[in-house]
Amino acid sequence: MDKTKSFDISKWVVYDAYLRVKANQGAAGVDEESIEDFEKDLKRNLYKIWNRMSSGTYFPPPVRSVEIPKNDGKGGIRRLGVPTVSDRIAQTVVKLYLEPEVESLFHPDSYGYRPNKSALDAVAKARERCWRHDWVLELDIVAFFDRLDHSLVMSAVRKHTNCKWILLYIERWLKAPLQMKDGTLVQRDCGSPQGSVISPLISNIFMHHVFDMWMHEEFRHVPFERYADDGIAHCKTEKQARYVRDSIAKRLAQFKLDLHPDKTRIVYCKDADRRGSYEHEQFDFLGFLFRPRLSKNKHGKHFVNFTPAASEKARKEISREIRSWNIQMRSDKSIGDLALMFNKIVQGWINYYGRFYKSRLYPILRHLNHDLVIWARKKYKRLRAGSRRARRWIARIAQREPNLFAHWRFGVRPDGWATGAG
Repeated sequence: MDKTKSFDISKWVVYDAYLRVKANQGAAGVDEESIEDFEKDLKRNLYKIWNRMSSGTYFPPPVRSVEIPKNDGKGGIRRLGVPTVSDRIAQTVVKLYLEPEVESLFHPDSYGYRPNKSALDAVAKARERCWRHDWVLELDIVAFFDRLDHSLVMSAVRKHTNCKWILLYIERWLKAPLQMKDGTLVQRDCGSPQGSVISPLISNIFMHHVFDMWMHEEFRHVPFERYADDGIAHCKTEKQARYVRDSIAKRLAQFKLDLHPDKTRIVYCKDADRRGSYEHEQFDFLGFLFRPRLSKNKHGKHFVNFTPAASEKARKEISREIRSWNIQMRSDKSIGDLALMFNKIVQGWINYYGRFYKSRLYPILRHLNHDLVIWARKKYKRLRAGSRRARRWIARIAQREPNLFAHWRFGVRPDGWATGAG
């Protein structure tokens, strides 16, 4: 340890933090400094972060406020906080020290922002438990990240560390003001901005005590999946679901949080063996809609199964993104260029939403083939006479290079268009 410094922080950890921030990219903060700008004087900038953090003199700058639309169909807005590059590195330093101390203590059914866990793991476990439990309690916490009480958050963090500099900087990040679009600074006495590096970790620590371990102690036989502030619990009866809902509401109220009265719902997992009726027979979780669907068993027999597939909100968002690409207008690009431009995004959708009931993606991804036909007609004079010739041309490319586009590899190919197939 440098005896001239108040705190023992490794320069190598600061450098590791920089590498992680660089890998994640991200937008510039209030100083408008990009990763590339930061790297122009990398050694000096990293030293400045280390020196100030080690001396106890690091004060986070304001967080840039960014509003993005919610996919709620009501024009709702979600407010994100974008820290500066330097601040993201500083937050990552704290995360690298604190996360190993708490990770092994977290509940196995906490899935959000954790190493070796994912949203797909949560969805897979939820699907499995919906088959064994007739009822689901869909939980929605009102403005969770905006309403986190700072003193309660710090109390939870102190249960896991007495490291002075970690506690010092987490408290400073919680209190860092938001800078609005017009430059106005908004002081915060509660909340932890979504978009920061440290928010997911401290919210997981908070919910570990407020929800996860409390559920384990009070409702040991009620399994749940939680991803940050999204969660569901599985119950045997409607009566049990109502009791659990009311108990959770009381528990959250003790920590200045509330369940949304309309979005918190009790859902019946209807299928071939559970043929009753109820007000709610479907729910959304992490971009998937769980509901009764026609499925096929290993013997080829069809049956009704309660299972997830890409939600309507997710499908609309994918369609909106594809339309924004204006593929049909990019006649300056080759077909190989188009594949390079969009394959990574499309493959991401396939990897996520194609995990369960993948056929729900087929109609959306077919629009890409349709756009490629229009693109071909605009690019090549010989294909402008009619769409049939352009379709055949695209189909021949798909037969010759079936792996050119991610959605072709997924099985959404135009090969049969000439004979009318989609």
